[in-house]
Amino acid sequence: MKTQQLFGYSIISEGGTECAARILNMIRAGEKRRYLACANPHSLIVARKNPRFRKALEGATFLIPDGIGLVKAALYLGLPVTERVTGSDIFQNLHNRAAVTGGLRLFFLGSTPEVLDAIRTRMQREFPGLTVCGVYSPPFKPVFTAEDNRQMMAAINAARPDLLWVGMTAPKQEQWIFDNVQNLDVGFIGAVGAVFDFYAGTKKRAPLLWRRCGFEWLHRFYHEPNRLWERTVKSMPIFIGMVIAEFLRIRFGRHAAVGHPESGNSSLRT
Repeated sequence: MKTQQLFGYSIISEGGTECAARILNMIRAGEKRRYLACANPHSLIVARKNPRFRKALEGATFLIPDGIGLVKAALYLGLPVTERVTGSDIFQNLHNRAAVTGGLRLFFLGSTPEVLDAIRTRMQREFPGLTVCGVYSPPFKPVFTAEDNRQMMAAINAARPDLLWVGMTAPKQEQWIFDNVQNLDVGFIGAVGAVFDFYAGTKKRAPLLWRRCGFEWLHRFYHEPNRLWERTVKSMPIFIGMVIAEFLRIRFGRHAAVGHPESGNSSLRT
């Protein structure tokens, strides 16, 4: 598995097709408790002030460059992260591959009962060889109680899924996986957020041309400005500053670790 150190994180530098193939091989080989998380400029900025979220990102088996900003930053810094890989890419590619041989058991955790019903219906239509063995809509609250977590894990483990998709908001979904992964009898877990709504049809993903041009973020901001204001308007200038500082550190040999305020170690290693 090819990765590249960027701002202190091991970012996947392979394409979505290769990632999906590796994940499916892990599941088929009987590996347990591996998970995927999505990285973008806003998530890296949030993680700077949220140690628990940072640990969740660091602990991911696959940390994919979901935001075009990471790909552009890598290009500017001369690093080989050349392809944006989204949660939607992994979601679709993995199901396409698994459908060839069938037999994969899927569980969906997150969102509303209506969205989960739509996902189950579409999955049964598009991938009849795959089994949706369970869905669970958790309570909508900032922090889950111990009983909430117990019920969620009990439902998941009772269903015996090979693949668990978690569709909450970040950093809630990544932190939940990090805190509970050792108690889950699951082969692989994917934190994919808005993919639940995209697949269910309750939200429209940007047209393909927008995605290819790197403007999916603009399409989403246009449709959800209030929800995405902070990650689009406030976080982007901070991220640009991080990239410039990292470039200067590399160019002039500075040793301050961008993104690692608590450490003197280099934040970028090739």
